[in-house]
Amino acid sequence: MQLQPLRLEDAEQAQPLFARWEIVQYLNSRVPWPFPDNGCFAFYRDSALPAMAEGREWHWTLRLNDAPDTIIGSICLVKGDKTNRGFWLGTAWHGRGLMTEAVAAVNDFWFEVLGEPRLRAPKAIRNAESRRISEKTGMRVVERMEDSYVGGVMFAEVWEQTAEEWRACRGRVLEDIERGINREERAV
Repeated sequence: MQLQPLRLEDAEQAQPLFARWEIVQYLNSRVPWPFPDNGCFAFYRDSALPAMAEGREWHWTLRLNDAPDTIIGSICLVKGDKTNRGFWLGTAWHGRGLMTEAVAAVNDFWFEVLGEPRLRAPKAIRNAESRRISEKTGMRVVERMEDSYVGGVMFAEVWEQTAEEWRACRGRVLEDIERGINREERAV
């Protein structure tokens, strides 16, 4: 899988993948619903790209190696105390280990390139797929609360990982990813 820095022209491809209830229901309530027809374009232009230029956020699109011109999802890192990582993946690509692979890559960037000591990722407890990725990549729950999501007020958890915890589990995570990639290739 490839991560490519977000560009304004990516909005057209991302819009139909992102503007789906299955994708946005567990995202922060700041995301409007129904999602506007130009929602991705406006977010990229007015928020994501300026924050990238200022060095406060990093946004990437996810693309398959055999289809590098096709966006399948997105992942971002954000400086701050409460939320440092967020992601979404088109439903056609769920359950294939692709987001775990993306998470490992951005964790390396966060801890090794940016030198950040801690990464936090809040999520709705009902978002089992996202919670499983946090478990698989060695994060731990540090807080439980209620939070507002597009799908309403839900019980939530804040998952956290230190640089040392990531380094301790990184090898296992990468081995698991490699086994998954090899299993997928054999199944084709």
